[in-house]
Amino acid sequence: MKKVLFASAALLAFSAAAHAQSSVTLYGRLDAGLEYMTGVPTGAGPNGAATGSTNRFRAESGDWGTSLWGMKGAEDLGGGNRAVFQLEGSFNTMNGQGPGNGGLFNRWATVGIANNQFGTMLLGRELFISNGVWDFDPFGQSNWSSASLVRGRNWPQSSNNVSYQSPKVAGFDFYGQYALSNATSWNGNGTTTQGREAGAQITYTAPLFQVRGIYDEIRNPANGSLGGSYDTSNGAYAYSREYTAMLNVFLGQFKLQGGYQAIRTSGMTGQLPGQPTTLDHEWGGVTWQATPAAALIAAVYHVNGNNGAGNATIYTVGGSYNLSKRALLDLQIATVQNSKTANYGLNANSFGSSAATDNPLPGHSQTGVYAGIQHSF
Repeated sequence: MKKVLFASAALLAFSAAAHAQSSVTLYGRLDAGLEYMTGVPTGAGPNGAATGSTNRFRAESGDWGTSLWGMKGAEDLGGGNRAVFQLEGSFNTMNGQGPGNGGLFNRWATVGIANNQFGTMLLGRELFISNGVWDFDPFGQSNWSSASLVRGRNWPQSSNNVSYQSPKVAGFDFYGQYALSNATSWNGNGTTTQGREAGAQITYTAPLFQVRGIYDEIRNPANGSLGGSYDTSNGAYAYSREYTAMLNVFLGQFKLQGGYQAIRTSGMTGQLPGQPTTLDHEWGGVTWQATPAAALIAAVYHVNGNNGAGNATIYTVGGSYNLSKRALLDLQIATVQNSKTANYGLNANSFGSSAATDNPLPGHSQTGVYAGIQHSF
């Protein structure tokens, strides 16, 4: 009997120790609000282009930040090593629906090894490296911000990844990402839904400022090119190289932020009228942390495209008020002003001029107001 009790006590002690060395965290964010927008396209002409404009009032999810849920965990392997994983998916708070064909964990599905001294290596599905813009965008890549004028080029997800995040050394850290096409041709040949994708990011952080440079490329799954005619609707916004330089400046209650991106293609064929092969995108803004709970934000975003794509500028102001550490109220007012041939919208819409794209008529403006609530857990 004593032996049985001793064995049971030893087993319980071992289980408790093992449990203490492992952790699993469930987390999420719910974002919902009301949106009013002018310059919404309507009708369809002979070529399918919108013929008129109207105003719209609707309930929205994710305007201030994507609604998501996930889980992550780590197990101590000894010697400073940890096995880590993360699963994360997005959803619509207004109707509870997930991302459709994107899969249950459309944002993150990774497993890897982490070490405080040597860094973290992951394999699986991740947000693409261009999402590194988030830390330098005054509006944190909300619906109307640095992804809008490049039609979503800054916030895609990427499958088949191998990535590495270095530790911080003398203020510097490095992040690299490489995603295989999984096709018989290395860059892609039409047999898979994703071409090869890759990128590198270097960040330097000091007490008063932070700078980051990113190079990335997304290749056409049809032929492995940086452009091509596989997706004639999005072209450069879907398959291209992107060079990014960004800056944060910390001045007490104020944070100044700015960035520049050059988007370039090669091998583009069969472009539609107004479809660019190059884009230059820049932005700047300021955040005033007026109180520990209240922040006010103002920013300007601008893009210029060739081949008749024209140029557009978003002017936006807004802010947030923290009700607690996990809940906040948010507000954003924005307008996009288009040149004669441009039709960029406030949202990161696909290229095109039909009512289905939600882009304003060429040369027309679009204005919106959004107010909502966000809770994290």
